[in-house]
Amino acid sequence: MSISNINNGSPKASVDNQKLSQQQQALNNGNAQQTNTQKAATVGVRQDSVSLTSSAQQLSQVQRKGTEAPVNQEKVDRLKKAIQSGEYKINPESLAQKISTLESEIYGTKA
Repeated sequence: MSISNINNGSPKASVDNQKLSQQQQALNNGNAQQTNTQKAATVGVRQDSVSLTSSAQQLSQVQRKGTEAPVNQEKVDRLKKAIQSGEYKINPESLAQKISTLESEIYGTKA
């Protein structure tokens, strides 16, 4: 199979090297100008500051304590095994009471 009549028979457009080089130069000048503007902006005096809210500070402390807490690996392994074998049973009433107590401690309300 041959392909004929490329470009609908019209002659191939010639490349104007001078116009192409002018476009490339204009593009390069624009990029250089943008880079200089960015450099000038970063050279100025920086007055940025960061402050953490009290809740963010508390969250940070809780996360730090969580990573420092000791882990009873033997108990973790025992629970994993019980869950995988289907032997671990959950008491819904006890779970609901514990969730309620935790929420009251967190939000300062009575359970």
